[in-house]
Amino acid sequence: MGRRLSAQDAIRGLPIRALEVYARRVRDALSGSSREHFHSTDHPTASWEAMQDSNVFYRRQQVYTIHGKLPNLSDCIVAGCRYGGPLALMRDNTKLIALGRATPVFAKAQVQIFSPAGEGLLMFSWDQGKVIRFGWTGDERLVVLNEEGVYRIYDLQGDYEQFSLGSEAAEVGIIEARIHEGGLVAMTGSLQLLEVKGWQGGKPLTLADPGLTEPPHSWAIIPPDFTVSRHVEVLLSIDSSILSVDNLESVDQRLSRGPFTHVTPSPNGKSLALLTFSGTLWVVSTDFQRNLAEYDTTTAPGAEGEVKQVEWCGNDAILVTWDAVALLVGPFGDTLQYFYTGSIFAITEIDGVRIIGPDVCDFVQKVPASTVSVFRPGSTSPSAILFDAWENFNQRSPKADENIRSIRPDLARAVDEIIDAAGHEWEPTWQRKLLNAAKFGKGFLDLHDPTDFINMGQTLKVLNAVRFYEIGIPITYSQYMHLSPSHLISRLTSRNLHLLALRVSSFLSLPPDPVLKHWASAKILKSKPSTTGTGKDAELGNDEEVCRSIVEKFEKLGGPGVSYADIAKRAWEVGRAGLATMLLDHEARASDQVPLLLSMKEDRLALRKAVDSGDTDLVYHVLLHLYNRLPLGTFFRLIEDGGESLAPASKLLQVYAREQNREMLRDFYYSDDRRVESAVLSLEEASRMKDPSAKITSIKAAQKFFSEDKDRSFEAKMMDDYGRLLAFQQQLEKETDDKIPFFGLSVNDTITKCLVNGMAKKADKLKSDFKVPDKRFWYIKLHALTSTRDFEGLDAFSQSKRGRSPIGFEAFVRHLVEKGHQKEATSYVARCDAPKRVDLYVQCGEWRMAGKECKERGDKAKLEQLRQSCPNSLIARELEAIAATMK
Repeated sequence: MGRRLSAQDAIRGLPIRALEVYARRVRDALSGSSREHFHSTDHPTASWEAMQDSNVFYRRQQVYTIHGKLPNLSDCIVAGCRYGGPLALMRDNTKLIALGRATPVFAKAQVQIFSPAGEGLLMFSWDQGKVIRFGWTGDERLVVLNEEGVYRIYDLQGDYEQFSLGSEAAEVGIIEARIHEGGLVAMTGSLQLLEVKGWQGGKPLTLADPGLTEPPHSWAIIPPDFTVSRHVEVLLSIDSSILSVDNLESVDQRLSRGPFTHVTPSPNGKSLALLTFSGTLWVVSTDFQRNLAEYDTTTAPGAEGEVKQVEWCGNDAILVTWDAVALLVGPFGDTLQYFYTGSIFAITEIDGVRIIGPDVCDFVQKVPASTVSVFRPGSTSPSAILFDAWENFNQRSPKADENIRSIRPDLARAVDEIIDAAGHEWEPTWQRKLLNAAKFGKGFLDLHDPTDFINMGQTLKVLNAVRFYEIGIPITYSQYMHLSPSHLISRLTSRNLHLLALRVSSFLSLPPDPVLKHWASAKILKSKPSTTGTGKDAELGNDEEVCRSIVEKFEKLGGPGVSYADIAKRAWEVGRAGLATMLLDHEARASDQVPLLLSMKEDRLALRKAVDSGDTDLVYHVLLHLYNRLPLGTFFRLIEDGGESLAPASKLLQVYAREQNREMLRDFYYSDDRRVESAVLSLEEASRMKDPSAKITSIKAAQKFFSEDKDRSFEAKMMDDYGRLLAFQQQLEKETDDKIPFFGLSVNDTITKCLVNGMAKKADKLKSDFKVPDKRFWYIKLHALTSTRDFEGLDAFSQSKRGRSPIGFEAFVRHLVEKGHQKEATSYVARCDAPKRVDLYVQCGEWRMAGKECKERGDKAKLEQLRQSCPNSLIARELEAIAATMK
């Protein structure tokens, strides 16, 4: 039996494998410019079969012919990917395989992946123990779980990530699991349920304890997207009932019809198909409140042996399979049977069911409402009449105008329905007919948005291209709209079909960035690290050549979203650090460059890039990362050796360390031999310290740093004096039993406090030790004795140097007057200079003595001045009397 021509064959003719012709074929598929066409003579209704008294129709569409390409499915464990995805097969070690078969057989320790067209996509060996379950993620990656709780996630190129369910799961073992697009649920040997959310290797969560004493007869899961609680729900067939288990509780549904051999939820999670051991198929709502259908599968003609699968056909019907028979059970118990020449495998889709047999890949679905409306025999819907009008128009029949007039009020709706029907057709001939009919009807509308028509034309060209058997993605229009074009492009790139993916992206006006990123990663993986061969056979795979080709392709086809950092990261992951560095040089965003450079341990380059970006936050990020990772000496040397280019980083490090980590700043100054900065830092720290010993230690450290710089001898001397002062003050406090605080005071204040507290000898020692000038000491003592009102002591002090005061006695007078001691101040006026005595007496309030001083000096003018400025008449008369005695 020959290969059946697919939709893509109809547009482009038979394939040619040469790269140039393949490129043209991809381009032609998207432009519709192929010269050869295949015209199907079968009417769309030819594959329809009726249910429910001919009110509902189902059709079986033969998608591919795959004769002899797959091994016998009954000998294998099989996992199918939804949305036209691939098929994974592994030998079932519990079954014997007969030799001499025509179908291919592979080793028991191998996993093979085929496209729905039977084309081999990947084969890899499995040496990680017994496989418990394998299944597919939403992005077409294969998850393989073993009995020790280790699971690997393979892409279609054979690369994988490995994760584990934890040590506890490894100890008790895994006996069964269920995998859905967004995670998995595993049953441990202790009959507990573990859930993994997502495929990032997160820690598994333990669901509620179902209280099992033995494994369930069968079980299934409803993914979180289709449950009310938005958490995964596990359905376990226990005895005659069903247990519903989620992360919070385990609920017995209290059924009496079990146990069940198959438990299968519908794609939308609203219905549940249950098959009893007696062969009764029972359909209920997932809340078990509504009984939807019931059918005895033992009465199905030709059905022998045990049931293999119970799968949903969309959300409306259920497909029950045996070795070579598939029975489609409708909502009201109506059935359709499909026979095959060998074992089959069914995969539930959101709008139907895909059946893989020994020779064919079929797609069974409920005929869409728009298709029924257009093609149903005897249909009088506006869309059917419009399609008939177009056919009459092509035959130049006047009935075309009559038909258009009859549906004029509903013409817009008819056009939309025909456009939708075109999307659900597989054969390009009927796609074109329907779109031409819609175009014909649009011509009679004054205002009609052409967006849907244009989008459908583009979508069908893309779908026809990817359905081609060499591509092997038989995705339907409904699935395509459910997933999005970007998802389809990612599926093409996962197969390394970059040319087609780029053409599709361009055709749909989508950014090419994801395709280019994947292409660059694939090129890096396949390229050689150096040139090999000679002449025409030479392979240019060295870093410079690969980098140049990637940059040229990105600049030619890429947009602003292209990130060289992502590609560089991939190069580094595969051990091409030099290539990664070259690629990073082309990355415009420093925030993307720097993290990867740090991962690559290109520390100096990362710091330089961060500094060049002018982003202080990024510089701080690099500095703190390097500080935590590198030895301290290496870290500081990296900054110090950077010269002017890293000077901003050095300054920012000092700013940060001054506020947040002074220990780092101290180490940095020390390593850079910055003695003055180290001394200043020690002083700053000393100023904040309360502990005397620690403060003295810091001052001594500052003195040492200053002393090591020949230009800072003065500062070193000051630090030495300050340290001695603090030590002296500490001794004073000990002598006073800490009753009088001295620590931290200046020399002047320390002397003052000693004098105030009667420690004159200590004050004298301070004066001597710290070489306090006489003038300053006299001022300090004058103020101290005045504050204690020790006027006798003050008088004795004034006589201490034989009556010769270094500061004179005018200072005594003025200070005593200032403090309100005029009487005491008067006794010192006579010891002041003669010209100043009159004014000093006045300041002391002694006008009479001021007058006598004028008389002794014979200064009548000054005396007259005093008389005029005196405060009262009594003093004025006394001054006049003194003046009268003067000659």
